[in-house]
Amino acid sequence: MEISLTEENYLKAIFSINMQTGGVGASTNQLSEHLTNKAGSVTDMLKRLSEKKLVQYKKYQNVHLSAKGEKMAIEIVRKHRLWEVFLMEKLKFGWDEVHDIAEQLEHIKSKELVNRLDVFLGHPKFDPHGDPIPDSKGQLNPLKAKPLHQFKNKGVYIFMGVTQHSASFLQHLSALGLAIGDTIKVEEINEFDNSLKVKINKNASCFFSEKVSSNILVELKK
Repeated sequence: MEISLTEENYLKAIFSINMQTGGVGASTNQLSEHLTNKAGSVTDMLKRLSEKKLVQYKKYQNVHLSAKGEKMAIEIVRKHRLWEVFLMEKLKFGWDEVHDIAEQLEHIKSKELVNRLDVFLGHPKFDPHGDPIPDSKGQLNPLKAKPLHQFKNKGVYIFMGVTQHSASFLQHLSALGLAIGDTIKVEEINEFDNSLKVKINKNASCFFSEKVSSNILVELKK
């Protein structure tokens, strides 16, 4: 089945939101915000995708991908994340630059190209932002990491990924000296605004706003 680039973007958005919300689907408002489209346009597209049997859509309810729609979405996600790895590892783009370029490359149709890219890169398991890459069979192991602000405790954590891919956010993390795999020691929690005093690796202490701590994924260091 041939689908448009816009339809592919919707499938990927539904998949991403569903992963973030623990499988409860995506609301019209969430899709409108995610894709920066008006709610009416979102509804029209969901009806079109439903007619193609790519989503399960009912008015006033969250939308879910059908089995066919999920397969397509995973293929798009796989391409996107492999291209991000290629752009950063082989072409030396920054992790704040690769997302927008991969948004264009993910629409290439050739499965053979994607499979060869996967082999060329050594079958990477994660993209530069810590997101898991689906394998050639569409198998994806979701991260067990959680947003830092959910832990509510002092301790030492491992930085595993981000939920926010905007260039400005990633540039902010880079300015703080934070990279995937770094340790984050939470030294103080401010009860007033939920900001955190932290130490990244063995560097001098710095501060995370609640917005930062809610968009970085961590695991408790064992």
